Amino acid sequence: MIYKVFKKSVVIAVLLVLWLIVPNFVHSMFLPPLGTVLKAGGGLAASGELWMHVCTSLKIAFAGLMISTVIAIPLGIILGWFKTVEDYIDPVFQVVRNTSILAMLPVFLLVLGIGDASKYAIITWATLPPTLINTIQGVKNADPVLIRSAKSMSIGNIGLFAKVIIPSAMPFILAGFRLSAGISLIVLVGAEMLGARYGLGFMIFNYMHAYMIPNMYVGILSLAIIGMIVNSLLVMLENYLTRWREKGVGVGA
Repeated sequence: MIYKVFKKSVVIAVLLVLWLIVPNFVHSMFLPPLGTVLKAGGGLAASGELWMHVCTSLKIAFAGLMISTVIAIPLGIILGWFKTVEDYIDPVFQVVRNTSILAMLPVFLLVLGIGDASKYAIITWATLPPTLINTIQGVKNADPVLIRSAKSMSIGNIGLFAKVIIPSAMPFILAGFRLSAGISLIVLVGAEMLGARYGLGFMIFNYMHAYMIPNMYVGILSLAIIGMIVNSLLVMLENYLTRWREKGVGVGA
């Protein structure tokens, strides 16, 4: 256990040490000392400004992610199971999947404005493909032997999906969800930089223009910490929900 924690933290420790050393050789405008950034972060946290931006970003990212998940999982199950439906919908999905997220952002801002609605929409657009694709693959990779065995016991369609198809696809679904969760934060920051009054993206962009560089790095560091925490929580959730799998067998994300 201690060795695993060491392996996961050693690279972060090296990066922090580098952050202590490198500012001695570059202008502080480009990379302020870690102590200066931490001091600025303490001030922003004490004033409540940092928490306001963090909560705003997390709320929007979570809402957009949940919207895409509610759409992606049922649709992925249908497309993965019914080949005819997939043949009709797949061309449309490929257009959505291969259209640049950044190219669509001005469209959402133009139609929905700079409020939260445009951010929900762009996050939903960006996070739908990973979960949907993985759900489709998970359904298609369900063990045919288990399916035939379940059908031989006269199990109904609902029972087949609930007891065989969905559990079998769960590792794929969770892997896609982890990818979507990471994408949601990345896309949200871009959206907040272009059109927002609150959020970590707005905070980073605003302090960059104000040349308050330590405060800008506080926003970047906050995003990194949030991303690590979210990923760790999702890994624990994935391990719990797929604890029935044989140890050592998994789906990479």
